[in-house]
Amino acid sequence: MLLFSQSGPGSRCLLLSLLLLTTWEAGSGQLHYSIPEEAKHGTFVGRIAQDLGLELTELVPRLFRVASKDRGDLLEVNLQNGILFVNSRIDREELCGRSAECSIHLEVIVDRPLQVFHVEVEVRDINDNPPVFPETNKNIVIAESRPPETRFPLDGASDADIGVNSALTYRLDPSDYFALDTQDNRERTSSLSLVLKKSLDREEIQEYSLLLTASDGGKPELTGTVQLLITILDVNDNAPEFDRFVYKVKVLEDALNGTLVINLNATDPDEGINGDIIYSFRRPVSPAVVHVFNIDPNSGEVRTKGLLDFEEIKLYEIPVEAVDKGNIPMTGHCTLLVELLDVNDNAPEVTITSLSFPVREDAQPSTVIALVSVSDRDSGDNGQVTCSLTPHLPFKLVSTFKNYYSLVLDSALDRETTADYKVVVTARDRGSPSLWSTASVSVEVADVNDNAPTFGQPEYTVFVKENNPPGAHIFTVSAMDADAQENALVSYSLVERRVGERLLSSYVSVHAESGKVFALQPLDHEELELLQFQVSARDAGVPALGSNVTLQVFVLDENDNAPTLLPHRAVGAVGTVSELVPRSVGSGHVVAKVRAVDADSGYNAWLSYELQLAAGGMRSPFRVGLYTGEISTTRSLDEADAPRQRLLVLVKDHGEPALTATATVLVSLVENGQAPKISSLASESTASSEASLVTVNVYLIIAICAVSSLLVLTLLLYTALRCSARPIDGACAPGKPMLVCSSAVGSWSYTQQRRQRVCSGEGPPKTDLMAFSPSLPPVLGSAEDTCQRERQVEHFKESFLGRFPHSPPQCPPIPVVSPIPMPTCPKSTCKFYSIYISQDYPFLPLEYSLLLGLTKAVNCSTIIIYFTANGCKVSEYGH
Repeated sequence: MLLFSQSGPGSRCLLLSLLLLTTWEAGSGQLHYSIPEEAKHGTFVGRIAQDLGLELTELVPRLFRVASKDRGDLLEVNLQNGILFVNSRIDREELCGRSAECSIHLEVIVDRPLQVFHVEVEVRDINDNPPVFPETNKNIVIAESRPPETRFPLDGASDADIGVNSALTYRLDPSDYFALDTQDNRERTSSLSLVLKKSLDREEIQEYSLLLTASDGGKPELTGTVQLLITILDVNDNAPEFDRFVYKVKVLEDALNGTLVINLNATDPDEGINGDIIYSFRRPVSPAVVHVFNIDPNSGEVRTKGLLDFEEIKLYEIPVEAVDKGNIPMTGHCTLLVELLDVNDNAPEVTITSLSFPVREDAQPSTVIALVSVSDRDSGDNGQVTCSLTPHLPFKLVSTFKNYYSLVLDSALDRETTADYKVVVTARDRGSPSLWSTASVSVEVADVNDNAPTFGQPEYTVFVKENNPPGAHIFTVSAMDADAQENALVSYSLVERRVGERLLSSYVSVHAESGKVFALQPLDHEELELLQFQVSARDAGVPALGSNVTLQVFVLDENDNAPTLLPHRAVGAVGTVSELVPRSVGSGHVVAKVRAVDADSGYNAWLSYELQLAAGGMRSPFRVGLYTGEISTTRSLDEADAPRQRLLVLVKDHGEPALTATATVLVSLVENGQAPKISSLASESTASSEASLVTVNVYLIIAICAVSSLLVLTLLLYTALRCSARPIDGACAPGKPMLVCSSAVGSWSYTQQRRQRVCSGEGPPKTDLMAFSPSLPPVLGSAEDTCQRERQVEHFKESFLGRFPHSPPQCPPIPVVSPIPMPTCPKSTCKFYSIYISQDYPFLPLEYSLLLGLTKAVNCSTIIIYFTANGCKVSEYGH
């Protein structure tokens, strides 16, 4: 609101003229207003809020503010009515000097959302400065001998205004001898001269006093005057003359001190002392000229003596005079115009105004981060500036108006990759050589919970000895979260499920903060070989993120089970074997075989057999195979041998400490007469067994064909169901009786009963092919795949393992083979099988194909084949 202390026709006209002269226009994203200089405080400029399309009620909530690179107190905005008004006195000459255009640039900024408007307020010139002469009194000495039409240069007046207000006209008091001549040159400077109209006579008039008046073109016009005091001398009648009245020179603004600008030369036709010329700048000399130029009084050389600056002054107009040394000195005059050429000596200036820090890492692209403004004091190409950012940063510069830019987000941020950015804005001009400057701003990225905790690997394998104490620490899981602060605080918990009929939490627990896993009760290898479960890690962010890791806890076997003797076909209790042996048998005849198994695995289940010495230390005619358990004769039997032999066989495993079991073998020696009966009975029994075996084989072939057909039909049905729906749970096939095979290295046991104890409800059962195989995890897959693989393994054992010799030669024990590192198999757990094969078997190539088929059947399992010669290991082959 504008308030006036008085009103009247004059003030109303003034207000109307101000309103008519105030205009605005929208173009290139800015508003344009125009006001006259020297406007009073409160003068109306424009309705800026309405022109920008902003409601008055939203100016304060949106933090409406005005910023100016120039003086910010000249204009102000009334937030109540949205009017831009004059706040303090505006002097155009003080603000812009003699520049043809004078404007005040404003930046209007509003938030929510952020908007930036550019407003240009033009300051119009008014005629408030009268013309001013350098001197109020000017003394001019003229020899009476000067001819008519002689010209005497005068210093013109200057007007601080521009345009019409600075257009000057001159008039001189009427005189019979002198007239005033004004000439304009191409440089738009006026040459003012006093012209002698007719010859002078010093005897008549010795001195003249004329008033020179300068008037500007303003309305009303303003004037300035100078008093010309003209003295007539009757002496030296020839003045020095320059060859040109105006000299024009161009000089680079970076010229060094002492650089020659021009060598002025004036001539005087007089002789002697009247012809000696002294050069000087005509007084009064401008201080700007005195600071940067110097003239040699004798030679007329004009040289630089200070720093030139194109940005300060572009053109120097220097009046020069040449004065002779006559008794009555005569003077010649010229004007030296020195034009400075711009060089690229000013680097661009960069200003960054920050708006919103820190920046959330989920901020959307095109978010405005800061405002950037650049400027260069040079002109032309030297003043043209381009801006760029440090490469490979997720930011970019968007030009808003002329030399104004917005720093905006160009791509998504990730605090975990880069937590803060140092954004360097480089402003480079187009000069040669180009100059540049930089300004930097640090942009900090605020964290958002966008990273779940991660474990070092998807699953861990843990080996724990059985019979551990309750509460034993078995493993520690650790998950890392790339986020910061509470988003990176990780807590651990079990993924509860059932293991058989019991809950997982009854077996193990995990500490919520440290991730330590504890076994809550002793584990038994014979009951549970593998315990597989998941541990969950979750952070404290909102919303919380989490991930799981799988732990496979393998319960390592300890030697806590003694060997168990298998029942014999002969009549007797378990552990007792009765055999009839003819006295006529020779050395090496096998009379019986002791069979035993061990519920442990590995070396704890590797059995060896020893024959205890008889009472009294008598040497027995029998011996037992160290690893086969076969009892054979060491020599031919004779009459001296007792008819009943009681043999004690000690069965011992290889555990630490070793556990044993004792088998009693009762051998009855019969006479040779009884041997035919025994042989006959044996022959009849053998023939009967062979006939029965043929019949069984026929039925077996029929059964195999029927089972194969049923298997194919089942596979087809399973494939169809698998395509239509996902299976829910796997199952374990029912157990089969134990299969025991003999070799040079001990008893080969295949137990599918153990498979029922390993089944954990999540994966298929474990299949141990050999007693010496390391206790490693089972193959993961569906129940149908597992059953199919077990049938292939069973077929392989029936066709291959049964071919091993029953009485291989004795050899030293094979050294312990360290478990081979487990390879990585997709979505399954690998298992290793150890198989010992004699390399002199003619069917070895056939067994290679069987082993390859078995490898595919167990899905990514590795079979280690130990080739043997004479029952002893010589090489190995891994597939």
